[in-house]
Amino acid sequence: MGLVSLVIPAHNEAANLPGVISAAREELTRVADRFNVVLVDDGSTDDTVAVARKAMGEESALLRIVTHPTKAGYGVTVADGLRAAEGDWVAFMDGDGQFDPHDLRRLVALSASADLIAGWRVHRADPWHRSVVSRTFNVLVTILYGIHYRDVDCGFKLMRRSVLDAAAPLRARSALLNTELYFKCQGSGLTVAQVGLTHHPRLAGVRSGGRLRPILRAIAEVVRLRLELRRSWSPPKPEP
Repeated sequence: MGLVSLVIPAHNEAANLPGVISAAREELTRVADRFNVVLVDDGSTDDTVAVARKAMGEESALLRIVTHPTKAGYGVTVADGLRAAEGDWVAFMDGDGQFDPHDLRRLVALSASADLIAGWRVHRADPWHRSVVSRTFNVLVTILYGIHYRDVDCGFKLMRRSVLDAAAPLRARSALLNTELYFKCQGSGLTVAQVGLTHHPRLAGVRSGGRLRPILRAIAEVVRLRLELRRSWSPPKPEP
């Protein structure tokens, strides 16, 4: 696959990152000719960065750190990581341990026939109210953006460099980043594939999502971003 960059957004994930990064290193070694990891530290107040460096072991030179001095939120954090990634293929995965990095091989298995390969959570291991919010969000996205995919905001995706080129510049500043990627990929004539993944309970740390204010902000952005994309984005013209 050439060079694969894995973006991991993290806020106070010192307890989860050793397992996440160790498993990611193992899997990236199997599926990629070369790899690096981009950790985006979103204003952490614990040892997130130090723990990540230690977990990379002898491959610490393959770790790039992007730092936010204060917490900027999920969408900004992932987008900054995607912009910093240099790979021919770029993946991103939450740093909270709720996805198994070894499942990257399941996304890679579809890479010959798709430009964007996305996971969807077969059974979401979160409180019931988060599942309700997620379903409502997906319905709004389907209506306003005309995209029909399962679990749009699932935080485990793999994409060709061409997807990021078509999606630039990324405008979403919340979890709507996932919607923007799907929308621009579909609008650019690129191919999307999905695969069901196991979602694991969070065993350590504190969830950053699910609070009322970011939920309301994300719902408001569903409308705002759609209007902005209608005004300012069009699919890139194919090369002659």
